[in-house]
Amino acid sequence: QVKLVESGGGLVQAGGSLSLNCSSSGSTGSIDYIAWYRQTPGKQRELVARISSSGIIEYGNSVRGRFTISGDSALNTAYLQMNSLKPEDTAVYYCYVRRLWTNYWGQGTQVTVSS
Repeated sequence: QVKLVESGGGLVQAGGSLSLNCSSSGSTGSIDYIAWYRQTPGKQRELVARISSSGIIEYGNSVRGRFTISGDSALNTAYLQMNSLKPEDTAVYYCYVRRLWTNYWGQGTQVTVSS
């Protein structure tokens, strides 16, 4: 099993920056990819960014150019740098890991962007 812990959420003014970190424990080998998702009440959970085991990085359309994801080679951590934040970025952000056809989710961390 994999356990994920997110940190770094908080309150920030529009235009500001914030960084999030995801740390994994347990079965940390054979990770297919690690990702950040976010969810706002009334909306579907959406992909923010992800890194695959092959090193491919993908971003959601709404954050491309503003957010940057990075991680270690084993995909045991994922760091998300968020710049030029907008009120619509307000959401609970979740770390996600895919390992051996199994999905793992963190508890989530709240990010609030005020105007």
